[in-house]
Amino acid sequence: MPSTASALVPVPVPGEATVPLAAFIRPLQRHYFSGAPERPNYRARSYDFAGTPAVLPLVRAFLDTCAATESDDYRYLFTLLGSELANNAIRHSLSGYPGGSYTLRVHRSKEGLRLGCHDRGGLRTRNARLAPAPGGLNLAAESGRGLAMVDAFATGWGDNGNAEYRTVWLYLAYDLAGSSWNTDN
Repeated sequence: MPSTASALVPVPVPGEATVPLAAFIRPLQRHYFSGAPERPNYRARSYDFAGTPAVLPLVRAFLDTCAATESDDYRYLFTLLGSELANNAIRHSLSGYPGGSYTLRVHRSKEGLRLGCHDRGGLRTRNARLAPAPGGLNLAAESGRGLAMVDAFATGWGDNGNAEYRTVWLYLAYDLAGSSWNTDN
């Protein structure tokens, strides 16, 4: 009698492999992804991420853990804005090409968190500062909302203007001063 259990096991597509996300985490930095405020007094954290959308859940876990000591609104907003920077690194730079990577660096101060996203650039030929797309906060827009959200909700943001190795940063004050985020709801 044939076993029906083998029919339930998915067959991988040739050329593809399933790898647990935990395999992308270095053992000495597992606490970066715990979501718990076990090390709340860190000054800086940095992590290199593979340039593939498949690791964005790790990016969100990293960002959420960095803001674990703060309010739910702050954690959500910091994670959302940081995920946008990571997604832009994947979509708009060589970081999203095979073998690409980008680095997220978080610096803690008494007033807030500063996040830098360092990507491989390379898709633009001239140095220029980034700017949000006009009408970027239009909910009907199919794309272009990422930097518009960062511009509206971060306390401050900017980039180095370098087309070869772009660094985009944002700063979010703990009290959300300078942000359009509505904390009254």
